[in-house]
Amino acid sequence: MARALFLGAGFSRWAANLPVANELFDFAIDVFGPRDAAKLQIVKELNGRWNSENPNGLAEQFIAHAMTLPAKLRQSVLWYITRRLSEPFIWSEFHAQRYRRHVLMIDEDRHHEIPGVVRAQNFLQRFCGQDLSGIVTTNYDMLPEYALGTRNFNYGDPGQALIGRGPYPVSVWKNPVRLTGSIRLAKIHGSVSWDLNGCYTDGRRGLTGQALIIAPTPEKEPPESLAHVWQLAEAILSPATEVIVFGFAFNPYDEAVLRLLRACSANTKTVQLINTCPQPDRAKAIWPGAEIVCQQPP
Repeated sequence: MARALFLGAGFSRWAANLPVANELFDFAIDVFGPRDAAKLQIVKELNGRWNSENPNGLAEQFIAHAMTLPAKLRQSVLWYITRRLSEPFIWSEFHAQRYRRHVLMIDEDRHHEIPGVVRAQNFLQRFCGQDLSGIVTTNYDMLPEYALGTRNFNYGDPGQALIGRGPYPVSVWKNPVRLTGSIRLAKIHGSVSWDLNGCYTDGRRGLTGQALIIAPTPEKEPPESLAHVWQLAEAILSPATEVIVFGFAFNPYDEAVLRLLRACSANTKTVQLINTCPQPDRAKAIWPGAEIVCQQPP
């Protein structure tokens, strides 16, 4: 028997109180300096204007609209999204006569102080046996990385060297941080710790807004830069006889993800839906021959 975990936005909401799409624009971030303030003001004005013109609109529709705007406006919205999802993992210190911001590195001990990371860790450890084919997630945040640590997962290339320092305050530059674990992790919508140059040891791309992500818009389609991640997701899901789906709503506009799940469904005998509002009928349309079991989050 092979198991696969599929984590949607509801998982991060449950574990770390990170916002799902319709909660994204609460503007609950700390502003660091005038540049942040200017970008945040742009997003507030764009969102406020759009909401007044579309009182029944969805957050995903606003983001889809923002992606059609000029570069400065579009990048401000992407900056805000990645920054909002990185907010619980940002910390600052006063060093060398000024305040400096950091985003938690994967193996940093400080993550044990964040209840959401511990909660995610406790959940994932229940499935980290030899029968785990891997983890697929639509989320950009680094909860899986923080929960597992570099010794327990890989992005499909065991031994891959990450860009960036080791755990603070001990920076290991001569010996790069490597992913040496056996659990395959496919982040099919990208990550706050990735950009076009590679994968990093922390989520600093979430501070700068330069992360490699697919914005959560209706009918998301994977860019070529993430094609290998979708191939990894297929390799994880296809052999699975059991799929545990935590916090994914099977929204009809997630067409690319639904196609992926359907294409990898042939061997699946059991699907566990962990969700406060499970959608068994939608799951049955993906896995018509599987037993669908619904349960509330732990």
